[in-house]
Amino acid sequence: MLYDIAKRFIDIVGAVVLIIVFSPVLIIFPILIKLDSPGPVFADIPHRVGRYKKLFRMYKFRSMIANAHDLLKTDPKFRRVYEQYKKNSYKLREDPRITKVGMLLRRFSLDELPQVFNILKGEMSLVGPRAYYPDELKNQQLIYPQSRKYVEELLKAKPGITGYWQVMGRSEINFDKRVRMDAEYARKKSIIQDIIIILKTPWAMISGKGAL
Repeated sequence: MLYDIAKRFIDIVGAVVLIIVFSPVLIIFPILIKLDSPGPVFADIPHRVGRYKKLFRMYKFRSMIANAHDLLKTDPKFRRVYEQYKKNSYKLREDPRITKVGMLLRRFSLDELPQVFNILKGEMSLVGPRAYYPDELKNQQLIYPQSRKYVEELLKAKPGITGYWQVMGRSEINFDKRVRMDAEYARKKSIIQDIIIILKTPWAMISGKGAL
């Protein structure tokens, strides 16, 4: 109980600070996104799985062409990319759908910045497990059956903008190892652990290896 109260306080204060510090980004990049390619400012992506399996819409700046997620599954020219996407634990090193402005956003994980509003709504936390897609969890658990117990554990925590595995290696970590690390984080429920991850995040952003 005390942990939840302290964590929520840190989340609200942290989200407000991020909004103030990154206000130029929140103002400038929506304009750049609209000038760079047709489509909405925010990414049109499927809902994510939140705490206790509750689905929610995660806010992200659009870093890809419009309807990128649907096109990946339906457009024949992306068939090979989609197969690689599934093979690599729902991650891509080189994605032809990314726009020029999107490359800059992703380089420093600034596309994740709008998630501060998910934090204020109570759907996410500054620190937590990855916010997984429903089909990602379903398909990956078929590939890694041993991961099911870890998925159940990690879904007891709110997803985070940053997290343990993000600052440790980000996309280089496969699904089975990622959910194990997320589950370990969820079990600990440590404010000290959260603070350490938050302190490591700026370097992970600068180096391009971590989320915001």
